[in-house]
Amino acid sequence: MSPVRYSSPIELVHLAEANLPFMNEPHHPRLGKYTHQHTRDWSAKVAEADAFVFAMPEYNFGYNAELKNAIDYLHREWQYKPVGLVSYGGVSAGTRAAQMIKQVVTTLKMTPVFESVAIPFVHQFLDEEAGLVPNDVMTSSATAMLDELVRVTEALRPLRTPAAS
Repeated sequence: MSPVRYSSPIELVHLAEANLPFMNEPHHPRLGKYTHQHTRDWSAKVAEADAFVFAMPEYNFGYNAELKNAIDYLHREWQYKPVGLVSYGGVSAGTRAAQMIKQVVTTLKMTPVFESVAIPFVHQFLDEEAGLVPNDVMTSSATAMLDELVRVTEALRPLRTPAAS
């Protein structure tokens, strides 16, 4: 199967830059009654996206608290959007974290794609100047995951678009 091309821009969002404190909204996210500017900004950022790739480390057989906090701030903004998973860690390559987050994202009506990127012993691929230096397996896995994200994004688009009255 040939690679799928997607013309929309890809934006990298660092959770550290989103600067979300530990959940501090007084209302349940399902209500969408956001009182803080950081939540309204985060809501707008997530709402404008068609799909996501979550890159996560594995700590103690799970994913990190910062990612969970960022997810928990919102509700409807995540719905009917696909998500690709990039996990990293030691021998398990973060695959246990990837499995655990699927329980959360599917509850929010997100669709995790099967294709993923798992990076074992991540430190061997890190370079002080270049950052992550992927090998052929990581590159082909990422291509497959991104291609599938494009397909699923288009399949889910009608669910994200309000029905015409």
